[in-house]
Amino acid sequence: MITVTDISIIIVNYHSAAFTRACLKSIYENNEALSVEVIVIDNASYDGCGDMVRTHFSQATFIQSAHNLGFAGANNLGIQVSRGTHLLFLNPDTEIQGNAIEKLFRSLASIPGAGIVGARLLNSDLSVQTTSITAFPSILNQVLGAELLRQRFPTLDLWGIKALFEDLNTPVEVDAISGACMMGKREVIEQVHGFTTSYFMYAEDLDLCLKVKKAGWKVHYIPDAVIVHHGGRSSEWRPESHYAEIMIRKSMYHFMQVHRGRWYAWWFRVASTVAAACRVTLLTLMLPFAVVFSRGMAILRVWKKWAGILGWCVGIPTWTDRERPVPQNSIAE
Repeated sequence: MITVTDISIIIVNYHSAAFTRACLKSIYENNEALSVEVIVIDNASYDGCGDMVRTHFSQATFIQSAHNLGFAGANNLGIQVSRGTHLLFLNPDTEIQGNAIEKLFRSLASIPGAGIVGARLLNSDLSVQTTSITAFPSILNQVLGAELLRQRFPTLDLWGIKALFEDLNTPVEVDAISGACMMGKREVIEQVHGFTTSYFMYAEDLDLCLKVKKAGWKVHYIPDAVIVHHGGRSSEWRPESHYAEIMIRKSMYHFMQVHRGRWYAWWFRVASTVAAACRVTLLTLMLPFAVVFSRGMAILRVWKKWAGILGWCVGIPTWTDRERPVPQNSIAE
């Protein structure tokens, strides 16, 4: 039995108390070999998560943030108060399967040059989640990156997900892994100053993986470490429609500004505008026929999504522009 604190598990809750409870239960039921501390941070949702943690998981540390710090800021706060030699960033809507935590830990310790590792994520129906790993964002893979295309042509290098569909039981070096389950060495995370807080939601995991690679470390996917990720639960509560779709594009645009330059980001926005306009036009033409065949509401929902995306692309302010994290610096150097 290892007696030091091997892993600090950091969970950021936002209107996900029920999922957080299931996540914590799975952690404590599936860990025997390692010494862990669990830190739960509520991002100003005040959804009863604190009472739940104190009542059912008193061994965990709960922090109530008075402000929504965003995913990056809240995780950086968790890093600051943690003491583990390794850090596991875990979404509240995940559930550990078997000894996945130990497999991630052992892989990170044994793979030469590894700085971050990630698990094989499964959807609620236990199908493979294609966002477990990914290539770094480019104009092409973002404009063409519909889930249907990813599933139809999964082995294209464009997506960076080929390893998910191969019969592997050994680690694979990849561009980036999902922030839903991401374990890193503390020395590596501190070397790159934690998560970049200029992102509010989405792309923070991609940004961290790229910073780690630029610092000379490697990112690996561990296919035999399995975790169920129910997906998207922190944004489902919002009454505003299509929040995630717009926020993802805003974050990708910012990622490209930071890592590929403002002109590349500008062309990304132009390409996104063209793609969204084409979809809106096609859906508009389809709508009268869809009404006849009782598909009008479904088509209208998709139309509203792409109209919202098109509005952001051309610079029309949306309610997402009102949502900003409270400034929270990266972890101390």
